[in-house]
Amino acid sequence: MTTHPIDIGVTPTVAQSFRRAQWKMLFATMFCYLFFYTGRQTFGFAIPGIQAELGFSKAQLGWVSATMLWCYAIGQAINGNLGDKYGGRRMMTAGAVFSCATNWVLSFSTGLFSLGALWGVNGYFQALGWAPGSRLLSNWWGSSERGKVYGFYLFASGSAAIMSFLTSVIIIDVMHLDWRWIFRIPVLLMLFGGITYFFIVRDKPEDLGFKSPHDDDALQAGPDAGVDSGESSFQRYKAVLKNWRLSVAGLTIGFANAARYGLIVWVPVHFLGSGLATAPGGRWISIALPCGMAIGAITNGWVSDRVFGSHRGNAIGLYMLLAVVSTGAMYFVPHDQRMLGIAMLFLSGFFVFGPYASLYALCPDLVGVKRAGTATGILNFFSYALGGLIEPLIGWILDHYPDTSNVFLVVCVASALGFLTSLLIKR
Repeated sequence: MTTHPIDIGVTPTVAQSFRRAQWKMLFATMFCYLFFYTGRQTFGFAIPGIQAELGFSKAQLGWVSATMLWCYAIGQAINGNLGDKYGGRRMMTAGAVFSCATNWVLSFSTGLFSLGALWGVNGYFQALGWAPGSRLLSNWWGSSERGKVYGFYLFASGSAAIMSFLTSVIIIDVMHLDWRWIFRIPVLLMLFGGITYFFIVRDKPEDLGFKSPHDDDALQAGPDAGVDSGESSFQRYKAVLKNWRLSVAGLTIGFANAARYGLIVWVPVHFLGSGLATAPGGRWISIALPCGMAIGAITNGWVSDRVFGSHRGNAIGLYMLLAVVSTGAMYFVPHDQRMLGIAMLFLSGFFVFGPYASLYALCPDLVGVKRAGTATGILNFFSYALGGLIEPLIGWILDHYPDTSNVFLVVCVASALGFLTSLLIKR
């Protein structure tokens, strides 16, 4: 039986039903992604244990981390387009299931090759999540609320980092298990979230009988005008890649992601390797980082929409500049200044990760909703291709200059490059 789209503006009751459905899809996507990082942002907590048991250098483990990020980048370029073609519902669920399985296999690794190869495969499976989920949200929400929606989505991403840090610390500090269990227990939450997601969401409003919010959207006079919903993958890639503004945004998010993963992977090493590791609750200080990331993302989306009138470049540039200040200051914070360290680490996460909300909102802004998944995938390809470069660099620096505070100098430089490229972004 054919389902005829409902005009969401016909009656208040229908409009309210559609509004509830919008929020349901947003919260379900957030819930699923809340657990995704338990499958990829736990590596920093495993590094000390891997080094102690298997004897690898920090530079070698930096290459392992880079392998995951580069495979994730390739996966984003592929899976964003597949999200446009097949929808986010099946893609995100598949990512959660396959990533969980790969983490479990990886936990039995005994050599550098198996560790790197499996972590790379996991990176590809992790890439089944973000871009397809972004496309699903773009289907359900109009342009005027896009910054807010991506802010919420990024809040879930930042909260996922909290979840990955929290579960890793619990395994190390509370359960006193070795590094292998970091790849076994937290990912069960991801498996649960992915399966739950499949049964709750639908890819687009028309699947529930609603009219698309984009039918009367101002975007019809912009990027989506004349776009054939049945266009081929090649046509989508061509349209996205020729948009130079998206390429500039790709450079900005690439430098931002270099800063972000410099913090995510190496801040746990910084605190686990310092005197704070033996202080009461010392390891827990690192959780201030993802807490700042989560709140920074949701505020940047609001700033983008409400303060700067959806001019994304202004919100991106402001936060990247403040990221330079906060990460640079973090270098000078002594290990024994716990409260100051917590505050500055929170601010570093807040300003480094915050701009992502506006950067991802640029994708449908610039190329239209129908190509949003492909554009998000390409943006993330830039993001993780550049982000991966910093991992072996930091590992090499720490092997030769053991003061782990040097991490923050590298992150500060990456943030400065992100700020400079953000000045070129125009909607």
